Amino acid sequence: MKTKPVGPIPAGYEAIGGELAIGGRRASELVAEAGRTPLFVYSRDLLGARVADLRAALPDRIGLNFAIKANPHPDVISHMEPLVDGFDIASSGEFTMTQAAGIDPARVSFAGPGKRDDELELAIAGGVTLNCESAGEAERSLAIGQRIGKAPRIAIRVNPSFELKGSGMKMGGGAKQFGVDADKVPSLAKQVIAEGAEWRGLHIFTGSQALSADAIIETQGNVLKLAAELSDSIGTMLPKLNMGGGFGIPYFPGDEPLDLKAIGQALHGYVADLPEALTNTELCLELGRYLVGEAGVYLCRVIDRKESHGTTYLVTDGGLHHQLAASGNFGTVVRRNYPVAIASKFGAEADDVVNIVGCLCTPLDRLADQAIMPRAGVGDIVAVFCAGAYGATSSPSAFLGHGPAAEMLV
Repeated sequence: MKTKPVGPIPAGYEAIGGELAIGGRRASELVAEAGRTPLFVYSRDLLGARVADLRAALPDRIGLNFAIKANPHPDVISHMEPLVDGFDIASSGEFTMTQAAGIDPARVSFAGPGKRDDELELAIAGGVTLNCESAGEAERSLAIGQRIGKAPRIAIRVNPSFELKGSGMKMGGGAKQFGVDADKVPSLAKQVIAEGAEWRGLHIFTGSQALSADAIIETQGNVLKLAAELSDSIGTMLPKLNMGGGFGIPYFPGDEPLDLKAIGQALHGYVADLPEALTNTELCLELGRYLVGEAGVYLCRVIDRKESHGTTYLVTDGGLHHQLAASGNFGTVVRRNYPVAIASKFGAEADDVVNIVGCLCTPLDRLADQAIMPRAGVGDIVAVFCAGAYGATSSPSAFLGHGPAAEMLV
C-alpha cells in the first residue's frame, strides 16, 4: 500500500514508559490532569531553550520581541514575559492580554492594517507604540492624541520594495495592505514628528515561515540598508527598528531546521558595520512561530478504528477545528503530513498504514494520510507536533459545536 511520510518530530521530546513525554510528564498523565482530550500542551523547557539558543546565536544588540498572535495563551504570555524584550500585538484584545500579564505597555507595539479608533485610543492612552500602516491611520492617531491630551507613540510600518524569498506568507514587495510604501515614509514621518507625536522609528516585516538562512540573511541586510536610507531622508535619529522575523520551523517531510548559527554570524557582521544612521538605533527581531511552535503538542484520543475499501481510519476526537493548519486547510496548496505520532506507543515499531482523521462531518478533517504508525486502537492517544503556534486560536473551534480544546503549560 502506498504510504506518505510524516513531518520531522522536533528535538526535545522523549519516551517515558513507552509513552510520549512532554516536560518530563507522560501524555496519559497530562490528559488525566486536564480531564479530557483534545488537549494542547506547551513545554516551559522548550520555550526557554529556544530563547536561550537565540540569545546565544544573536548579537547582544538585537532584542527579541514575541508576537503573541502565534500563541496568546495567558500562561504562555506570562512565561515569556521575563524571557523577551518586547511584545507585538495585533488587536486591543491582545493588548488586554498583555495587561493581564502585567506587561509594561512601553514594551508593547501594535501592528495591523485595520485598527479601529477605539483601539487606537486605548493604545495611545496606555502608552503602546503604534506601528502605523497608512497615512490615514497616522492622522487618526494624531487627532485622537490631541483630543485626549496625550502624544501618541508612533512608528511607521514600511512596505518595502523587496520580499523575503521563500517565505510562506509574503508581507512586503509590491502592492500590500500592510504598511506604507517606502517612498512615502519620509514625508509621513516628518508630518507625525512635526505634529507632536513621540517618534518611535520603523517596522519592516517582509514575510514569515522561511527555512532558508541565506534568504533571511539577505533580507536582513536589505532591511538595515533601507532603514538607514529612510532615516537619512527623515533627517531625525531612528529610535528603534523592528526588523521583522520570518524564521520558520520544519513542518513537512524534507524540511530542515533553520541554520540559526549562520543567521547569527551574519547579524554579528551587520551590527559591527552598521550604517551611521543606525549607530544608536535600538534593533529587535519580531518572532512568533519560531519561539513557540515546536514547544506545543496537540493530543487527541482515538474513538474508533474502521476500515473502508481496504483503507484503515483512526477516528479521533480532535480535528481541523483545533488544528486547521495540520489538516492542510490553512494556506497550503498540496496537503502534506505534519509530524504526527501515536503518543501512547511512542517509539514503538511502526507497521500499520492508517489515515488519522477528526470527528467533523467533512472530508477536509484529516490529520495524517497513509501514515505508517504503531498499531493503535480505541483509547490510544494521537500527538500532533508543531502545535505551539497558530493552533488553538487560529482554527474554527466553534465549527459544528465541538468547542475549544483544553490547554496547559507544563
